[in-house]
Amino acid sequence: MARLERFAVVESTQSVVRDWLGAGVPEVAVAVAGEQTAGRGRLGRSWQAPAGRALLLSAGFRPAGMVAGHAWRLGAIVAEAMLDAAEDVVGLPHSTLWLKWPNDLVSVDADGRLRKVAGVLGETALDDAGRVATAVVGIGINGDWAADGFPPSQAGSMTSLRELSGGRPIDHEPLLDVFLARLAPRYEALLSGRFDVDGWSARQVCTGRIVEVAVGLELLEGMAVGVAAESGSLRLASRNGVIREIGSGEVIRCRVV
Repeated sequence: MARLERFAVVESTQSVVRDWLGAGVPEVAVAVAGEQTAGRGRLGRSWQAPAGRALLLSAGFRPAGMVAGHAWRLGAIVAEAMLDAAEDVVGLPHSTLWLKWPNDLVSVDADGRLRKVAGVLGETALDDAGRVATAVVGIGINGDWAADGFPPSQAGSMTSLRELSGGRPIDHEPLLDVFLARLAPRYEALLSGRFDVDGWSARQVCTGRIVEVAVGLELLEGMAVGVAAESGSLRLASRNGVIREIGSGEVIRCRVV
């Protein structure tokens, strides 16, 4: 790892790492913050958490030779590495956490509702040949955050590692260490042209479920039948069996039971 720096407060770890890469800092460069004042999630949403209640970080990559169509895999390995780290460090049973396409980490309530634990945001810059020159992947995971402090507007759709562990305090430092250890071999594999599509697919909570997917202003309904190996697109089967691959969108409804 070329650079790892911790900040008490920043506007956004994404912008910190983007500036590092622009200044020539080699990969892998990681910025960690206790609090963000202008954090962003997917689709332009804000990402806010009280100071010290979430592990907030961004990682910067220079994946030589990676085609633009595979840039999604960087977000995928970050999400998988954090999922593994969270279950290991917190002592959660395997399959407590799942992936919800494209890159959210979620848990499943007893009644089948999904609750978001973490979100991933990826940004890429291409070179003149159309390959990935640099990429910044940010992830924020709700760690030591008690439910009585959740924002009222989101309390019904989110949870935290503290809540999933039965209220035990969560130390973000070992979580960070294990995350980085889980990320390194996955990234090395990507640079060698290898990506575990089967493992990625197996952790998708919505596969085999009826879902609703928002694609711009369009709302699609069908059965999620997996993710495409090359593009990472969600494969959605309509009532008449036609399969459509969705490259960008958001699953807004998926009930497990």
